[in-house]
Amino acid sequence: MMAETTGTDRIHLRRAIELASNGNGLVKPNPVVGAVVARGEEIIGEGWHERFGSAHAEINAIEACGLSDLAGASLYVSLEPCCHEGKTPPCTDAILQAGIRRVVIASDDPTEKASGRGMGILRDEGVEIVLADDDIAASARLLNQPFRKHAKAGRPWVLFKSAMSLDGKVATSVGDSKWISGEESRALAHRWRVSLDAVVVGIGTALADDPQLTARPDGSPVELASQPRRVVFDSLARLPVSSKLVSAAREIPLILVVSRAAARAETDALEAAGVQVLVATGENEPARVRSALDQLGAFGVTSLLLEGGPHLAGAFLDAGEIDEVRLFLAPILLGGRTARDPLEGEGVERISEAIEALTFDSERVGKDLLVTARLREW
Repeated sequence: MMAETTGTDRIHLRRAIELASNGNGLVKPNPVVGAVVARGEEIIGEGWHERFGSAHAEINAIEACGLSDLAGASLYVSLEPCCHEGKTPPCTDAILQAGIRRVVIASDDPTEKASGRGMGILRDEGVEIVLADDDIAASARLLNQPFRKHAKAGRPWVLFKSAMSLDGKVATSVGDSKWISGEESRALAHRWRVSLDAVVVGIGTALADDPQLTARPDGSPVELASQPRRVVFDSLARLPVSSKLVSAAREIPLILVVSRAAARAETDALEAAGVQVLVATGENEPARVRSALDQLGAFGVTSLLLEGGPHLAGAFLDAGEIDEVRLFLAPILLGGRTARDPLEGEGVERISEAIEALTFDSERVGKDLLVTARLREW
């Protein structure tokens, strides 16, 4: 039987989870990971995975110990140590070389190349393994929902973001929607763009707003390497070659999701301009959403920020592919029978069929109220 975590273990695991969050937006599509080396209550070294392709958290924590003798020390890590050769050597090798004989792990690695193998290798070498199975494990899993969904389902984790009035409207009856939310809310949304792999809109939004869909958290674009891929769902390939999205396609990847009904001449022109075209198959919109997500996942896209509009958001909801919702509620009223709702699609017929959130939280962001609901856990 595997040993249970102690009170001291839990303190150090929480610190490892806290350290892991420092990698948000910097290590994608890798998971964020934090690690602590401690002897009893004393922390000897700590670290986190800082950038994609750089040393992993375990290596940084061990190196932070300097020349300290690690005999009798324990390693606390937010995610199961890797045992495969990637951009960096296996962390299991570094742990064994350091002489650490006890490893306490907050959460498993669900990928096929890991999935318990790292723990097995260490255990075979005589290292005591302790795996958390309580609220600490849940906290560690929540850090890496995109990584976990991609590993388990092969599709990106989807965050739906919208801004609405007090009466639940995202645009007036004539389509005006700028700006419902305040400056602080828009800046926060741009930070979410940086942290995720791609930002998604429908063709209606693309035609109405001619957006850039770049991340500009401080008002100016971040470096190109940190920009999310832009994805437009455009069944008939109507996106103009002259649009801002297409104009920047050779610098910042742009993916157009079309249906089989799209004209070949239109898709050829867009591809010639640097746009990557995906053909989503299926008899209805939810099926085509799932088809597109399968293809995006195969390209290594692990997370999407779904920004609109209501038609596309409804198709994602009907497909069962919205994992988390973040809604900015602004202190304004719009009214109007034909004003737009945030989600369209088919929806459910009965309240008893409604999707119930696993968690439901709120906080003030400037003049707005941000409501966050997690719909699924991976």
